[in-house]
Parts: sequence; structure tokens; C-alpha cells
Amino acid sequence: MHRVDTEVGALRTVLLHRPGNELKRLTPRNSADLLFDGIPWVGRAQSEHDAFAEALRLTGTEVLYLSDLVREVLAVEVARTEVLDTTIRPQLLGPTLATALRAHLDGLHPDDLAEVVMAGLAHDELHTATGLLERLAGAHDFIVPPLPNLLFTRDSSVWTADHVTITRPSMPARQREVALTGAVYLHHPRFAGTPVLYGADPSDTAWVEGGDVLLLAPGVLAIGVGQRTTPAGAESLALRALQAGVAHTVLAVPIAQERATMHLDTVCTMVDADAVVMYPNVADTLAALTLTLVDGALVVDRPLPFLEAAADAMRIPKLRVIDTGLDPVTAEREQWDDGNNTLAVAPGVVVAYERNIETNARLEDAGVEVIRIAGSELGSGRGGPRCMSAPILRDALAAKTS
Repeated sequence: MHRVDTEVGALRTVLLHRPGNELKRLTPRNSADLLFDGIPWVGRAQSEHDAFAEALRLTGTEVLYLSDLVREVLAVEVARTEVLDTTIRPQLLGPTLATALRAHLDGLHPDDLAEVVMAGLAHDELHTATGLLERLAGAHDFIVPPLPNLLFTRDSSVWTADHVTITRPSMPARQREVALTGAVYLHHPRFAGTPVLYGADPSDTAWVEGGDVLLLAPGVLAIGVGQRTTPAGAESLALRALQAGVAHTVLAVPIAQERATMHLDTVCTMVDADAVVMYPNVADTLAALTLTLVDGALVVDRPLPFLEAAADAMRIPKLRVIDTGLDPVTAEREQWDDGNNTLAVAPGVVVAYERNIETNARLEDAGVEVIRIAGSELGSGRGGPRCMSAPILRDALAAKTS
């Protein structure tokens, strides 16, 4: 049984993706298109990620790797067909090259196919010279683009109670990721019978990404609306969650449509059942619109300050904000380095990048235990510990006694 009701219940199972050969495809020529701000040292990124995974295991968390699940599910014929159909795009390759690519991929072992769909394939690796595109393309141009952002497993799937959402990424560099996570959730034996909240139907096309979804409390979702999740995406997911009964209240939270604040979890994450760490520059200005169902119809209330709306929805007197107390320059630097992007492994216990010294110190001053990890190379894709993890099972929070 897989279930996630909050951001902070003790983490029992998590989905990660260890950086692989897809990162070796990054160059100064293509890194911006593939959404990386730098060219990571792959070996160091892998060792940092291994340390992250081990830190989670030491808390009692089962670590699943996306690459393992993809290899296993590609042995399932229907999953293999769906992934190939998404990977091979005749509208971009032309009919001749698309046919040659299909023939090549059809003959691969699931392990080898998994490597191609994750790490990509260049023209000089297909060993064919047929078709107009193949004649005109450079040897190192991609036939199958790599997916370096698989590292950030949070964005391609979200669990809400016992339902999973297969997201719809906004950026072209990330849109093929959900073919892999979708195949896993729809066809891998471990997830057989899992209800899919959003993303299984081809008509589910409105943009929504997991980094914009916070599970503030059982039945309470916050969905950021900005660069990566559109109002249509937020409304679509909210309506499904409300209709399925896995949420009674959804907060739509507009955020700046900028690279530095691409997701809600770049400015705010839960660190305890009633506490968040929040970028100081938005703490007093972040607003939320409350979405509920009344007699089966969606009702959208007027905007309120986020902290007020969240506390009301969570049915608590006040949502605590960890006062980072940072000067504007330090606050901006540490927000850029994902200082606010923490992963709670239990109430009041979080994983954070060690480089955000001031934010981590303020968290500890507030009674939050911080498990520090290195992230000098992992952070080059603009994502922290929360971005790099998709919780699949968390313990329910203990009921409070008066």
C-alpha cells in the first residue's frame, strides 16, 4: 500500500533517480535548452546523490530508483509500446528516420532500451544514413534527446493520499519524462491497481508539475501557479482531488513566473506539521485562492494571505514560519541555492543542502533537525532535496491530544 497524506509524516518509501549518462550529454551548447545552469561534474554528482540516498536509508526509508523500475517495466509489452510511441516522433524525425529508429529500439533488451530512453541517442550512434534529416543533421545531434532532469523525481509524479498524479510538464525538455513515470505507475506490478488522479487520460494536457504541489495537511493541497503550472493545470488537478475525496480544500498560490521561483517548493516547504520555511521576500506577500466543492460545483474564493488561508484550511490557529532572519543578499543567494527546498523525513527533521549555512542555522534555532548533504553538483539543475525525491509512502501523523 502506498499513501502520502502530508509533507512531514515519517518517510518510508521514496523514488529517486541516480544521475546517469544523461548528464554526460550536457554541453555549453545545449545545457540551457535542457534546463541546466551549468555543466555538472557527473562523477561528483553521482557521489553526492549516493550520499543523499544513504542519508535517507539511515532514517529508515526504502529507496526506489526510477531507472530500476523503468528497466523492469520495459519488459512488459504494453509499457514498452507506450514508451516507444512517445520516444519516436515522426513529426520531428521524418518517416524514414523514425522507421529506422523504431527498428533499432524494437531489437533492444529492456536494460538497453531503458538506457536510450533516459540517456538519449545521437545520430552517429544509430549507424544509418537514410532519410533527409539524417543527411542534414550533425553527427552529435540528438535523435532521442536525453532526460537530465529525471534527477528531479518530484516533478513527474505526485501522491495524494492513495492516488497518484502523472504530471504534465510545461518545458519541452521535460515532457517525455512522464512517459517513463506513467509506464511505471500504470504497468509495473508494484503499483498495480493504483488509482490515477490525473495524467492517465490523453486529454489531461494542462500543465502541472509536482514541485508546485504541497500537501499541507491531510485533505489540504497547495498548488503553485506560475512558470511551470498554469491556472488550467491547477484547477484540473484541484477538481480531480476534490471530486475523488482526497482533498477537501485546495489553495491556488500565484508565484512569480521566473527561473528562480519556478515552483512553489522553491520558496516554501513544510518542516513540521504546523511549520514552514519560507523565502523572506515572499512571506508577507504570498496569497492564495481557496478552492472547494459546494453541491458538486467548484467554488473559488477571493485571495487571502497564504499563511492565513493555509491555517484556516489546515484547521490550526496559525501556520508557523521559520524566521530565517536573513539579510536581503543572503536570502536571495540561499533561495537560489534551494535553501527553502527541504525534504522532511519526519516531523521536525529535514534534509537540506549544507551550503545554505544561514538558513540551516535558523532552522536549528527553531528546533528543526537538519540532515545536511552536499549539493555543489546536484544543484546545477536548480533543485534541492525535495525536488530530487518523490515520496510514495509516509506514516500518518499522530492525532493531537488536548
